[in-house]
Amino acid sequence: MAEKKQSQIIAQNKKAFHDYFVDERFEAGIALFGTEVKSLRQGKANLKDSFCSVKAGELFAEGIHISPYEQGNIFNREPLRVRTLLMHKREIMKLHGLLQRDGYTLIPLSLYFSGPRVKVELGLCRGKKLYDKRETDARRAADRTIERYTKQNSI
Repeated sequence: MAEKKQSQIIAQNKKAFHDYFVDERFEAGIALFGTEVKSLRQGKANLKDSFCSVKAGELFAEGIHISPYEQGNIFNREPLRVRTLLMHKREIMKLHGLLQRDGYTLIPLSLYFSGPRVKVELGLCRGKKLYDKRETDARRAADRTIERYTKQNSI
C-alpha cells in the first residue's frame, strides 16, 4: 500500500495575500543545488517580493532568497539567483497565456517539502487597490473579534 507523502511548509508569502487576489493555484517543482536544500531544511528562505516569469518556454522564479548554508563553503550559490521551476510544457504555455491578460502576475505563495522534494505553490494573482486592502483588513479584524468573543463566552 502506498504511503501518503508528508508536506512540511518551509516559507509562506503572507504579503502576497495582502497585496493580491489569488485566482488560481498551481504546484511546481524547483531546481535547487544540494546546499540550497540543506539551507531550506533549516528554514532559511524568504519569498517576499518574489515573482515568476515565462521566458523562451521555461518558467523562472526571481527574488526567492535562500540563505547560504553555513557549512557549504565553495558550494554555496547566490542567495537571490534566478531559479528554474519545473512544470509540464503544456502547463507552462497555459500560464503564459493567462499572464498575457492585463493585470495578472504569477507569485510564489509558499515553499514546502513534499516527501524528499521541494515544491513551490504558485498563485495566479490580480493586484488589489487600496480600498480592497482596507476592506480585507476590516473583515479580518471583525472575524478575529467574533472568534475572541465566542471563545470567552464558551469557557
